[in-house]
Amino acid sequence: MDQKERRLFLIRGLLREREDGSTIGIPDTEEGQRRLLRSLMNVRPPGEMDGEFLEVQDAYLQERIREDGITDISDLNPLEEGIYLWKGDITRLRCDAIVNAANSGMTGCYVPCHTCIDNCIHTFAGIQLRRDCGRIMRRQGYDEPTGSAKITKAYNLPSRYVLHTVGPIVSGRLTETARNQLADCYRSCLAVAAENGVRSVAFCCISTGVFGFPRLPAAEIAVDTVRKHRGSIEVIFNVFSDEDDQIYRSLLGTDKKNR
Repeated sequence: MDQKERRLFLIRGLLREREDGSTIGIPDTEEGQRRLLRSLMNVRPPGEMDGEFLEVQDAYLQERIREDGITDISDLNPLEEGIYLWKGDITRLRCDAIVNAANSGMTGCYVPCHTCIDNCIHTFAGIQLRRDCGRIMRRQGYDEPTGSAKITKAYNLPSRYVLHTVGPIVSGRLTETARNQLADCYRSCLAVAAENGVRSVAFCCISTGVFGFPRLPAAEIAVDTVRKHRGSIEVIFNVFSDEDDQIYRSLLGTDKKNR
């Protein structure tokens, strides 16, 4: 199959699962088909799927990622010993583990084509990631606490693992509790990574999107916590905006006397 054939196969497979599947038209354009496929994946609940579907999905997603290009940690230069900064799409980054800013339900973002990192990671990892997260949450029996972390396979992403952590939600004044919870996210991810033999971790800007944590204090907490707790783990701070890139560049490589 080529990519178009794979895309149509996947769309039709997901539509067959839905009661309203026969009423949903498939667009003629590549972009329209991509958006429909992503939307169907985003709203699909955790569950199993037959092996042929997964084989085609994996080939499709891996080719999509290859088309966009993969950046390896070995391509980066550290700004401090063992600490890197990279601006780009975390789903195109190859290292041992990437961090997902999850919600307390832990099974991903269900808003079709939403641009949050949770949606992007689940989309390009494939439907197996939501299935695994659903299994974890069923065993756990309660929402994921803020500041803790879980680890899963990364499936079709260039990384080996995904570390899922739920950051604090900030509305109004930034509290000391929220600061401590954010630091807990970084500590928990590093602890789980060390327990699982992970040698490199890419952190997104946890809680600074729809969760409303101010960007500068979030970066200060991230850098300070990683400096204190990374051990031998190499850490990449992954940013997507120019503003975050500037903030992290102003923090990294400084205050070396205090470390």
